[in-house]
Amino acid sequence: MEPVSIIDGRAIPFGRKNVDTDVIIPAAWLKTISREGLGRGAFEALRKDPDNIFDSAEFKGSPILIAGDNFGCGSSREHAAWALLDLGIKAVIAPSFSDIFSGNAFKNGIVTVVLPQEAIDRLMDVAATEPVHIDLEAQTVTTPFQDRFQFEIDAFRKHCLLNGLDEVGLTMARGDAISAYEAKASAERPFLVHPA
Repeated sequence: MEPVSIIDGRAIPFGRKNVDTDVIIPAAWLKTISREGLGRGAFEALRKDPDNIFDSAEFKGSPILIAGDNFGCGSSREHAAWALLDLGIKAVIAPSFSDIFSGNAFKNGIVTVVLPQEAIDRLMDVAATEPVHIDLEAQTVTTPFQDRFQFEIDAFRKHCLLNGLDEVGLTMARGDAISAYEAKASAERPFLVHPA
């Protein structure tokens, strides 16, 4: 997982509430075992409209998505986070998220920012023409108009995102302790050690 600190750029002013994971990535795309290419299926039903916001020249490739309340509800498919990443989304700002989606997003390096609806409304207005800036270290979302919104984030999740640590990375960071335990266990209980 890549470390995340600053996410800067245009934000897609989507704003829709109760967007479930089937809207984010339809079930037909779940047959794959690869994360690559899932961005093509992201918001597929909405992107059938030739005037959709996701494929517009103005917002294509934007790293931030501004959504409505209860984003990521529905099934627990991790493919939803994979599809957003493949679409180029590195952060989603919304008033609330489904717990499962929020966990999947975090485990894949997507920052989920919870802000009150008034802040979302303001960011939707700004995003129509200007970039948005997310500073994970400072826990702020700012705009070129001096708007500054503070957000809360779990300290462990913040640490992992800033340092690019997924579950494998966290385990590897404990490599010395794991090796010491294995050596001690082998010495104390040699009958458990399989012959080479």
